[in-house]
Amino acid sequence: MARRSGQQRRPARPAVRRSAPSRAATLLQEASPTPPVQVVDKIDLPHALTVAQLAERLGHSPIDVIKALIKEGIMATINQVVDFEVASKVALGFGMQAQVEAKSTAAVHPRLAFEEGGRAHPRPPVVTIMGHVDHGKTTLLDAIRQSDVAATEAGGITQHIGAYQVEVNGQKITFLDTPGHEAFTAMRARGARVTDIAILVVAADDGVMPQTVEAIDHARAAGVPIVVALNKVDKPEANSERAKTQLGEHGLLLEEWGGDVICVPVSAKQKLGLEDLLENILVVAEVAELRADPSRPAQGTVIEASLDPARGTVATVLVQNGTLKTADVVVAGDTWGRVKAMFDDRGRRLRRAEPSTPVEVLGLNQVPQAGDVFEVATEERIARQLIEKRHAERLAAAPHASSLRDIYAQASLGQAKELSVILKADVQGSIEPIRDSLERLATDKLQVRVIHSATGNISESDVMLAVASSGIILGFNTRVEAGARRLAEAEGVDIRLYDVIHSLVDDVSKALQGLLEPVSVEVVLGHGEVRAVFSLGRSAKVAGVFVSDGRLQRGARVRVLRQGQLLRETAIASLRRIKEDAREVAAGFECGVGLEGFADFEEGDVLEAFVVEKR
Repeated sequence: MARRSGQQRRPARPAVRRSAPSRAATLLQEASPTPPVQVVDKIDLPHALTVAQLAERLGHSPIDVIKALIKEGIMATINQVVDFEVASKVALGFGMQAQVEAKSTAAVHPRLAFEEGGRAHPRPPVVTIMGHVDHGKTTLLDAIRQSDVAATEAGGITQHIGAYQVEVNGQKITFLDTPGHEAFTAMRARGARVTDIAILVVAADDGVMPQTVEAIDHARAAGVPIVVALNKVDKPEANSERAKTQLGEHGLLLEEWGGDVICVPVSAKQKLGLEDLLENILVVAEVAELRADPSRPAQGTVIEASLDPARGTVATVLVQNGTLKTADVVVAGDTWGRVKAMFDDRGRRLRRAEPSTPVEVLGLNQVPQAGDVFEVATEERIARQLIEKRHAERLAAAPHASSLRDIYAQASLGQAKELSVILKADVQGSIEPIRDSLERLATDKLQVRVIHSATGNISESDVMLAVASSGIILGFNTRVEAGARRLAEAEGVDIRLYDVIHSLVDDVSKALQGLLEPVSVEVVLGHGEVRAVFSLGRSAKVAGVFVSDGRLQRGARVRVLRQGQLLRETAIASLRRIKEDAREVAAGFECGVGLEGFADFEEGDVLEAFVVEKR
């Protein structure tokens, strides 16, 4: 691969960045704030321990410790492992000064004895590529991978495992082949913190698009440094300056304009600028000082998993600390197994995998979920006991996103200093005044931060971002998609809908002051699909409806949706089942429905029944 002109100045960059902290260093500091708490005691902690063990040593309940971890931006379960750095920050929040335990032999779990000792060494950065659809994310991944393989191995790639490594001037970079901010945030919501750097791909001919903005917001919410890859610069219609201006409008100030965000012009299709991009990734990684201890038993995250008819359960895992070896007993989420074989991204069999190495693992007894944290147990019996205990503790220990009332209660106790908000509205013109009004709200205990705003309905992606950020969702003149509503109920996410800006801002203001009153909450009863239309006279019509989920209830409010668009909101006037009046009709049955003031039914229309409750 040819070197670009002007590359002689690259070696001087790391030194400059150390004297003036970059966005990478700033974001890392913001992601781990240290609360100003008076230290009243000292405590010895090992290099790593579970949340349950940390709670026991601090003399607090696991729930209190989980809340403290959420404050630090970490979504953790009671059995999840935290390192000394994280544990010491939590301890400081409880007024205790932590120090490394002498001759630390503490287990990561009471039955998962990890060897301590050794020391941390630099590790390769883990990179996720994000951006708008059709801006070239997959093409860029393929170009980087093929360029590396062409330089090191004839015959091309023999196997694709969802993650891979490339080598630049003797240094490795790990890429996760799971592009897209939704997958990125879903893993983070499950407690997996796998990404060190986010590459934001922006097409020079298209500029900043809605998914670009979402990717920026998701990366910021995770506290991950961003490197911009300005793609398709070889196209005649490319307008790099316009794209850079748009990035600046969304808070990404580039280095060439006096900011701290690196922007590298590339062409994934022509394979231009790839070496420059890779070297800049290494610059950001050097500033972040990424380290791990390869002498310990392995810990890491499941990237993806599937059931292969010939090989059984196949899981792609990323080793984040320690070294994974063949024959190790691995516990991953609710499954476990002994590692029978490991393969790298080129299909080569491995006997050991060190930190930041992605490998394909055979031997788990069930298919784990993406985002599950894995760790090594000393023996199979211990692994089985741990799985049983996790089943018993999951419901009590699972952290959920906070409501407005919860946020104020935490702020009153000094446990929260920021309210994260996801804002969705019907039009762009509504977003700016709402955002400005919210960000002007502040008390001595709590600030408001809009981490993502966009037009359109509230989606599952919005809910996952709220879970990952312990935030709430505010909707203005918009509606909640059915899947998003179910996910929000399961995860405990607070969604509030408004049609008057003053009411929205007033509610948040009262919440910040602890004066929030009960609000009207919409509860969706069910959905029905119009299968036929029957005329009862000159203008009266009823719909033959199949109830697809939930129930339809006489007297309930109902929305008539046509191809996903709201056509009318009214009420169910009549409901009949097999020629008899019915009070309600459950899912799986057909019925006749008449609506108040509406008869313009068409086959395929969807009826969404709901009621409004005070909460």
